[in-house]
Amino acid sequence: MHTHWWQIPGWEADEPCVPAVASCWAGCVEVDSETEAVTGKTFKIQCISCKKRSETTAEAYTEWYFKQKGADSFDKILRFEPDTDLLVLDDRFVNLVVWNGSKSTRDLQDLSIFLLNVTYDHAGEYLCRVDRNLTFDGYVFNTVINKTIHVTVVDKANRDIASIISEIMMYVLIVVLTIWLVAEMVYCYKKIAAATEAAAQENASEYLAITSESKENCTGVQVAE
Repeated sequence: MHTHWWQIPGWEADEPCVPAVASCWAGCVEVDSETEAVTGKTFKIQCISCKKRSETTAEAYTEWYFKQKGADSFDKILRFEPDTDLLVLDDRFVNLVVWNGSKSTRDLQDLSIFLLNVTYDHAGEYLCRVDRNLTFDGYVFNTVINKTIHVTVVDKANRDIASIISEIMMYVLIVVLTIWLVAEMVYCYKKIAAATEAAAQENASEYLAITSESKENCTGVQVAE
């Protein structure tokens, strides 16, 4: 994700800006957003900005900007503050944006939104701007973090390489396990058959030995008489 503060209306270069770091703090994980939307479907644009220290008191609000494909600059499309409802500022997004971020807290860390009924006009760059005031030791420190998400719009969702490889590996694993299972069954069958044959031969040998011994005993008795 990249920051383009020079293209945002009202952005001043001397505003303190702290780059976002993909990390995990106290259960907050910064995850990159999906970038491929499908026409006519709902699409989530994910924007997560975690605090470095969870124990620090903070308040934040967010503004979203949009640069349509082929345009030269960003336009502010919405603003969200903890004490107010989502304010949509661009007619292209009226009734098409739903807040999906942090709720019931002034410390916004998840600033994600849903785009409803996606069209090709929604393709372009989205910039999620997070303005946060951190309070510690009686001081208030302001940080501004920007995250850019490049969204493409397609007719039909494309499967990514990872899912294709995973499916192939799954089928390969199924085939390997099936072959292994058949081999084990054949091995066990042969082992049982061999054991059965050996037991039969042993029983036959014992029977012959008993029969021979009986004959010898009978012969001995006859001689004695």
